[in-house]
Amino acid sequence: MRSEILDMMRRQQPGQYLSGEEISRQLAVSRTAIWKHIRALRQDGYDIEAHSRLGYILRQVPDLLLPNEIESRLSTKFIGRKIYYRSEVDISTNDVAKQLAAEGCPEGQVVVAEAQHGGRGRLARTWFSPFGKGIWFSLVLRPSFRLQDAPKCTLMAAVAVNKAIKKFTKVNCGIKWPNDILFDGKKLVGILTEMSAEIDAINYVVIGIGVNVNIPAEEFPPELAAIATSLMVASRDKISRLGLIAAILGELESLYTEVLRDGFSSILDQWRDESVTLGQQVDVFGFGNHFSGLALDIDSDGALLVQTPEGVEKVMAGDVSIRFLK
Repeated sequence: MRSEILDMMRRQQPGQYLSGEEISRQLAVSRTAIWKHIRALRQDGYDIEAHSRLGYILRQVPDLLLPNEIESRLSTKFIGRKIYYRSEVDISTNDVAKQLAAEGCPEGQVVVAEAQHGGRGRLARTWFSPFGKGIWFSLVLRPSFRLQDAPKCTLMAAVAVNKAIKKFTKVNCGIKWPNDILFDGKKLVGILTEMSAEIDAINYVVIGIGVNVNIPAEEFPPELAAIATSLMVASRDKISRLGLIAAILGELESLYTEVLRDGFSSILDQWRDESVTLGQQVDVFGFGNHFSGLALDIDSDGALLVQTPEGVEKVMAGDVSIRFLK
């Protein structure tokens, strides 16, 4: 009901009020019920002006990633059409999404929070997730492709997010293998893909994405100040989180639909085009293993191929971290 009321107010001409009588007539509910919904929307942060004779007008929407606001900006068919929203989560959005997936939530379910107190990156690293200044969300997919293809969802997500950021903000960022998006050598985005599977079938894939959007440089913790940045710092302007998450979800659906139809080949080519890793000298750190070399390419599995003096090493995502050598 509240989303219908908001949609009606959005369709009004600028400066034009919408009468309570008209809302009541179109939605077939009492004017008292309309007033209660308006009051609830105000409590959510919507600036709705009421006039005793003219009705209601929407003056401003809150700077929050509310489901109604995200959905009103979406052009997708299924991704983001069901949104689980929380102001804050004590765990991570990935943890919440895995719970919902195990309970049978539909494909395309999105979990979004304004702040995470248990945000996680790869290799058990924590993720700085301050309230209202980033996009912290997870997506549930139930793909029909082979189990061994699931890790390439990370590359797919990286391409989608990188394309959305470039289109929406004009920030010239690039992908660091396997799961980071960088601007000027500093991290803008982290991606964590997790999966539940049987021996021969995927139950679900959860893709967690954290985007540093409107975090001032001085607000990053000391241990992150030299390695992390935000889109606001990069663009020198505040970014609409609502517009950006809608753009990201649109790119994710487009690429995922392509993968289901044609496989990952085109995605890997797009990843190569957006990469800031290939052609660079890198240090590779694994469990009990360390070597340096030239990042040549990724193979059909999405593994990084590194030329070393001893030969070409195949580096699998999830096992290592890499850093660029000056």
